[in-house]
Amino acid sequence: MTADDVCALSAEAIVAAVRARQLTAERVMECHLERTERLEQVLNTYSTLDAQGALRAAHGVDTRIRAGHDPGPLAGLPVSVKDLIAVGGMRQAFGSRLLHDNIAATDAPSVARLRDAGACITGKTTTSELGSKAVGDSPLTGITRNPWNTQTTAGGSSAGAAAGVAARMVPVALGTDGGGSIRIPASFCGLVGFKATFGRVPVWPPSATPSVAHVAPMARCVRDVALLLDVISGHDARDPGSIVDAPIDATAHLARGARGLRVGWVASLGYGHVDAEVEAACGEAACRLSGEGAIVRTVAGQLFETDPGSAWNEVFYGAIGERVRQLAGGDVVNADIDAALKAVLLHRRTVSPGDVARQRDMCIGCVHDAFERFDILAMPTMPITAPPAGIDVPPSHEGRNPVDWSYFTYPFNLCGNPAVSMPVALSRAGMPIGLQLVARRGEDLTLIAAAAALERVLSTLAHPT
Repeated sequence: MTADDVCALSAEAIVAAVRARQLTAERVMECHLERTERLEQVLNTYSTLDAQGALRAAHGVDTRIRAGHDPGPLAGLPVSVKDLIAVGGMRQAFGSRLLHDNIAATDAPSVARLRDAGACITGKTTTSELGSKAVGDSPLTGITRNPWNTQTTAGGSSAGAAAGVAARMVPVALGTDGGGSIRIPASFCGLVGFKATFGRVPVWPPSATPSVAHVAPMARCVRDVALLLDVISGHDARDPGSIVDAPIDATAHLARGARGLRVGWVASLGYGHVDAEVEAACGEAACRLSGEGAIVRTVAGQLFETDPGSAWNEVFYGAIGERVRQLAGGDVVNADIDAALKAVLLHRRTVSPGDVARQRDMCIGCVHDAFERFDILAMPTMPITAPPAGIDVPPSHEGRNPVDWSYFTYPFNLCGNPAVSMPVALSRAGMPIGLQLVARRGEDLTLIAAAAALERVLSTLAHPT
């Protein structure tokens, strides 16, 4: 088996081969690092690559196997970690010059759980500064490019995570999502990105945006996402928003199917606009769930009474602005930060706490009402395919800020619902199109089952070479 053959394996297949001694964890890691060495200069996926640490971890897995010990459910699996998530002893710069020499003191709960399960951490992946943009660039690391077309963005803010998985430099990645930062790049790079119910996966140390932040997995198929969810979910008392539940058993629900599920196609949010090709591809894909026994209907009218963007912007950018002020000694004007982020922080219109609460309640109420009639909501993940690299807001979406042109993702951070982006088609230009499925809060297993069902009835996208 060549190195590229190994890199083309799913996460599930890698773990099975390592556990069965058909491949060593060291061989798996060497193959992925070799591919990374070939592609990294073009794609720019890592802020910190820890090749030696990854090889040591792989060697440890092989040693446990030779000694007859259980190597864990993720034995020998290479996993990258977004630079917003703490990996003990490794730089955690958040894509910012203000934090360029910050070293994490300890592992985040999700990272510790990955290690305990036998995964091997390859390093920290690139992010827009403090996770503040829907595209993949930052002042610290520059532009991260999309493997499908390197003239386009990988999306953000989990840019390096998505580009690395799409290019088969790693089989799976850990990212974050405060307004769409897993689902946006998953859509642009042809991947599955799953944001569980708020609090299902603990977030610690605290995020800059604690009331909307999620830690979330990304992979090339639903089964591999489920594999990571089973490991990283579960309560951690250090996160005040953590759900007091045991880890979910997502892999056990992959074959549950979608029979009888009421799926609502969201034809209108009530704001924003979608490229016609994207809308048509997503609508057709949603209808394909009927082939798995789902009942697919169009949601009547618009989903929201008004755009909840102003509430989300206050929650998200208000919190990021406070973090920047702390780091910059109170001087945002002269802070050495991303120009687009600075412009948002200096010129955004603040919203009162009362108005934020009312808009958030409206958003939650509208979603709750929709779930009185449906079990799953389906809609485009993004209004377009990946735009050119190096811009913050794509053409025809001017007037929005660097995240809220992602009309379909941020409402479900305000509401805390589980949501997944699925690759469903390629555009005429050969770029991935993503469909978003959303479930009620707490119904993560229903969502994983629906996503797996959709994957079964759709042709799997080829991945960029």
